[in-house]
Amino acid sequence: MKLTKYSHACVRLEKDGLALVLDPGTYSESQQALAGAHAVLITHEHPDHVDVPVVAAALSDNDALQLHAPAGVAARLREEVPAAGSRIHTSEPGTDFRAAGFDVRTFGGQHALIHPQIPIVANVGYLIDSNVYHPGDSFVIPDGVSVGTLLVPIHAPWSKTGEVVDFVVGVRAPKAFPVHDALLNETGLGLVEGHVKRIGAKYGTEYVHLASGESVEV
Repeated sequence: MKLTKYSHACVRLEKDGLALVLDPGTYSESQQALAGAHAVLITHEHPDHVDVPVVAAALSDNDALQLHAPAGVAARLREEVPAAGSRIHTSEPGTDFRAAGFDVRTFGGQHALIHPQIPIVANVGYLIDSNVYHPGDSFVIPDGVSVGTLLVPIHAPWSKTGEVVDFVVGVRAPKAFPVHDALLNETGLGLVEGHVKRIGAKYGTEYVHLASGESVEV
């Protein structure tokens, strides 16, 4: 399949003329990513992972678009676009379903802790076609499966570099690419990616930087 990275946490997967978009948020080129898409997967409710007005407009304009998201996100979008209610599905961890011709398996359940005084929200990680894994805002390692392509949250208010590296080492995917990188400048991104690339390689993971708008075959 073809994987295209957009800014921050958003990626688009394409195969056989079908397109699946993950986490089109406010820090991403969400309208561009959603153009002509057949399905959307949302990991959690934070705006940098779901730009509600843009996603609602896509659901309204494209009556073939299906969406899967945790209960809170799904409920809000049903309120925003009542006519699309039958196309908005609730995602829960530990399930399997099909979306736009892709096989999807879910993992996790909750967002990583930012601070004890900040409420934890639901977060669902998605493994697509037993290959590409998008964890959302968590370092949950999928159990009972092998991941071919890991999308790595490079930087977040809830993480530190050592945890990012340990996540890559724990998953041991042959390939890894960055997501969740909008809060780093070029210097910080290079520093974190250098550690991930160097240490990940010791455990069999080839980490490759992707710029926004860049595509690869996976």
